[in-house]
Amino acid sequence: MKKFLGYILSPIAISAFFLLLCIFHPIQWICYNWLGYKAHKRAVDILNFFLSHTSYLVLDPVTFINKQNLPLNRPMIFIANHQSLYDIPPMIYHLCKYHAKFISKIELTRGVPSISYNLRVGGGANIDRKDPRQSITELVKFAGRMKDNNWSAVIFPEGTRSKDGKVKQFQSAGIATLLKKCPNALLVPVAIKDTWKMSRYGFYPLNTFTPMSWTILTPLEPDGRHADELVKEVEEQIRAVIG
Repeated sequence: MKKFLGYILSPIAISAFFLLLCIFHPIQWICYNWLGYKAHKRAVDILNFFLSHTSYLVLDPVTFINKQNLPLNRPMIFIANHQSLYDIPPMIYHLCKYHAKFISKIELTRGVPSISYNLRVGGGANIDRKDPRQSITELVKFAGRMKDNNWSAVIFPEGTRSKDGKVKQFQSAGIATLLKKCPNALLVPVAIKDTWKMSRYGFYPLNTFTPMSWTILTPLEPDGRHADELVKEVEEQIRAVIG
């Protein structure tokens, strides 16, 4: 029944999602080129507010839980498990006051309305996973922007999406690079639950009646500890929530 209903409702949700991307692409361009960073960021935040709510068109509610008293005056590294492409819009919107920037693969900087443009000009890091030197250089530059502007990073250390929701082993290399340049960055685990169920059948149909949640967990102070140790502790926190 849920899948059958997905065949009916998915075209509405998917059309709304891509229509929003197309509408906000020129809005982003105008804001960035005429009004600057703050206006562009505001446009991106509003876009992702609406993108986050397209899931309700397939009856999939979103719950974002943040009971942590996170600082606004220091860089942070949000470390999350990764289940689907839909993981991202709620994080951009709900973490907007922390100026959270994503570490993304460079392929996404081309061909996708709104998303590609934001990745190119928004201040995050776009890495070529086939070119380790480029990846490290890009991460070091990004860490410098984090340090200078008190921005935050969002990273998915599994490296690829989990199609069944099971947490894969976290890799620490990217986080270690950020911490070398920005050693006072607070590490913040984020447990993403059940977004994979929304796209369990692929791009179409989207699954229905699928509650999804994002939970901010207990932050970790780096305190000079080795990145491997810190990332392992973050992974354990997330596994305890995901199950």
